[in-house]
Amino acid sequence: MLAAALVVAAMGVAVGLFFIQYRPDQRIDDAAAHQAIQAASDGAVALLSYSYDNLDRDFAKAKSHLTGDFLAYYHKFTQRGVAPAAQQGQLTTTAKVVRAAVSELHPDSAVVLVFLNQTTASKKKPEPLTTASSVLVTLRKVNGSWLIAKFDPL
Repeated sequence: MLAAALVVAAMGVAVGLFFIQYRPDQRIDDAAAHQAIQAASDGAVALLSYSYDNLDRDFAKAKSHLTGDFLAYYHKFTQRGVAPAAQQGQLTTTAKVVRAAVSELHPDSAVVLVFLNQTTASKKKPEPLTTASSVLVTLRKVNGSWLIAKFDPL
């Protein structure tokens, strides 16, 4: 009888801990979705907005939104490709989020679809050109912050 009571009590404690402290679905509520959308939107704007006269500052701002292999890739890509082209053509590009929505949401990862308008001007074409694009942004939660781990144009 005592053993049965202990088993029931242990199960009760385990169930209580699960519902009070662990439940993953409590960590992926509307507030978490909003945070993921905001992080993906802010990160996409930072990645796609830069000016030839402030590249170091703009790239550093973008890197603060990145993590993992994508951070390393972005550093190489901007130094070898974007920076020389931006300086040579005196490019200025600004991105603005039109819409964003969560595609997947987990406690430590999320995928957000982001629709953007990107405006670009250059020395050769001072009249700004606006293009629409969409990206699938994969986020990872690192030390409590959502950071971009993948950035896939669609």
